[in-house]
Order: sequence, then structure tokens, then C-alpha cells
Amino acid sequence: MTASSSPDQSLPRALPWLKQPPERRLLPSAVLALVLAAAFLLAGCEPAKGDMPAMPPPEVTTIPVKPEQIDVAYQYVGQTEGSREVEVRARVTGIVLERKYEEGTQVKAGDTLFLIDRAPFEVAVAQAQAELASSTAREAQTRREVARLKPLIAARAVSQREYDDALSAHDVARANVQLAQARLREAELNLGYTRVTASVTGMSGRALKSEGSLVTVNSDSLLTRVSQVDPIWVNFSLSENQRLRIASEAAAGRLVLPPDGYLGVEVVLADGTTYSHKGRVNFSDARVNTTTGTIDARAEFPNPDRALLPGQFVRVRVNGASRPKAILVPQRAVLEGPDGKFVFVVREGKAEPRPVQVGDWHDKQWIISQGLEEGDAVIVDGVVKVRPGSPVKVAGAAQPPARITKSD
Repeated sequence: MTASSSPDQSLPRALPWLKQPPERRLLPSAVLALVLAAAFLLAGCEPAKGDMPAMPPPEVTTIPVKPEQIDVAYQYVGQTEGSREVEVRARVTGIVLERKYEEGTQVKAGDTLFLIDRAPFEVAVAQAQAELASSTAREAQTRREVARLKPLIAARAVSQREYDDALSAHDVARANVQLAQARLREAELNLGYTRVTASVTGMSGRALKSEGSLVTVNSDSLLTRVSQVDPIWVNFSLSENQRLRIASEAAAGRLVLPPDGYLGVEVVLADGTTYSHKGRVNFSDARVNTTTGTIDARAEFPNPDRALLPGQFVRVRVNGASRPKAILVPQRAVLEGPDGKFVFVVREGKAEPRPVQVGDWHDKQWIISQGLEEGDAVIVDGVVKVRPGSPVKVAGAAQPPARITKSD
């Protein structure tokens, strides 16, 4: 072999693969290894028929249906109002001389709130007294005239007409005395009305007239307001549908009202705390409000510390009713379907859907009015994993939701 000989000519004919470019050269053993590995992988990916493992039934927790007696509380939105809201008005026309109270403070019945200029009314009293004196003197004169003519008419010394005229003059004089007395009384009343007083004990409002202002009777006489806040009233209303539902449930025995009709009332303030004093319903309207379509009601609360002020918005909780055989189900167990609400119950080891009708809301649970019976096992946890008619494994009893306290 010479130096000019081609390298390809010196290679055996049995190794043509060496003529391939370096990037395309594969050893036969490497190729064989790749083919075998792919075959084994394909063989391992295809499971044998009949060896598919069955899925285990989902684990669920249940609660047994057990009717129990529960107290019922109805909640409404209410607004406080003074038990007596009094407008303090001037009863005579005049100039306000002085304001005698401090705005926003407690005032007592009979306390002087405003003084109106007395001078014109003192003059009116003096004039009425003078008119009364004149009328009294005239009445005395006519009385003496009648007494003088009476024996003369018996002796026929005067005519009957003259005596009758004397009697008529006396009657007119007596009527004038009564009229003068009434005018004097009116003048004295007007003089007394110059001292404007509080008619009830309560919290005073802002003064609407300042010193030097003219007040006019009937058109511009409002001076301030006084609200009696102990006791205080809370106004609320319930819908006509709720009233009918309460009546029907009471008639069916599902709801028991107090035998004496007494319904206790509590107030929940804006910060979530419960007012320390309990109240009672003292009014329920016999008609439906045509404007709102609701029935107006009112509760009365003691308010010795003036913790409640007129105009506050509060939540009203009415207690006293009870449900003797209520069925409670946690909220998470109740599902919504095309035909309404339903729950899953375990029956012979399988999940069975059960349509239910829910009522009121009580301590984070639904009150079930129809659809469940005592002894049913309702699925609470794991309900999203079950299917109608599928087997389930009961892992244990579900924990009831935490009770809501009065201050919640």
C-alpha cells in the first residue's frame, strides 16, 4: 500500500457504515440496546387485561337526624324613638328674651326653657282688670235698681214695663261681668305663657330660636323639642309573608308561641354587643302598612343610663317562640340542584339524594321542614365526592357547627 492510496480502499467491504459521516455513525450494539429498551417500555405501558384495580368508595362523615326542641328568635331592623317626643312651642306671639336651659341636657317637667317679653301681656291683664271692675260696678247699679222698683211694682207705683227693663238691664250687667272675668282669665293665661316650660322629663334638643327673635303663634312658634328616653321605644316591622308563615306553622304545631303571648325582645347595637336591658312588645298594628306592605310593631325598653338615643338603627331580636321537633342540618350538607335543595343520605351503604325543604336559619344550620325523618344519616363531609347510588364508606360522625352566642 502506497502513501497515495485512498483510505476508503483499504477498508473492508463488510464495514460500509464507516463511510457515513461521524454524526450518523451508530454502533450496532447501541442500536440494538435502543430497540430493546423501547420494546420493554412499550410492554410495561400496556397493562394486562383484567388486572385494573377497583377505586375504593369515598369516605364520608354523617350526622343522624334527631328532632330536638329549639328556641326561635326572629330578627328585624329597628330604629329607636323617644317614648314621648314633645314639641315645645310658644303659645303667645312675642319676643324671646332669654333661653333658660342648656341644649342637649336632661330637663324635668315644669322647668323653664324660654322667657318671652311679659310687658305687653301685663298691660293686657291690667286692662282686663279695669273692664271687670267697670262691669262689676254696672251690675251692682242694676241690682240696686231692681231692688228699688220691686216694692213699687207691688204698690202699682211704677209700670210693669219699667220693672221689666230694670230686670233685663241687671241680667245684661251680670253677663258683662262674666265676660270681663273671662277676658281677665285669658289675659292672665297669656301672661303665664310667656314662661315656656317643659311638659315632660327628657333630653332637650337644639334651640330653634335665639334671644331677640320674634315668635308667632301657629306659624312660627316651634322653639325646641324634648324627648323622653326612659323608657325608650324601638320601632320595627315584619312582612306579611312572615306573619302568614308564623301563623301557619303555629297552627300545624311546628311552632309554639308563649301561652301568655309575651314575647321578649333584645336589641343588638351597631358594634355587635347586646343591650343590657330586655324589652317587651307593647304594640302591634292590626293593619298592613299600604306604603311598605309590612306590619308595624313597637317594643319598649328601660333606658336609665340613656345608652340608647332616639334615631339609632339597631337589630331587634324577638324571643319566646320555640320549635318542639326541629330537624337541623349543617349548611355544607345542603346542596342546590335543578329541582331545588337536596341532601345525600346513606341508605344500605350507598349515597341516596333526598329532596328537602328548608325553613329558617338557626345557629349556622338549616331547619329542615320536609324531606327527612328521624334516624336518617345525612352526609356532611365528603359530599362533593359522592354520586347518586354510589357506595360510600362512613368514616365517622360529623362535628356539629359551633353555636352562636347572643353577642354574635
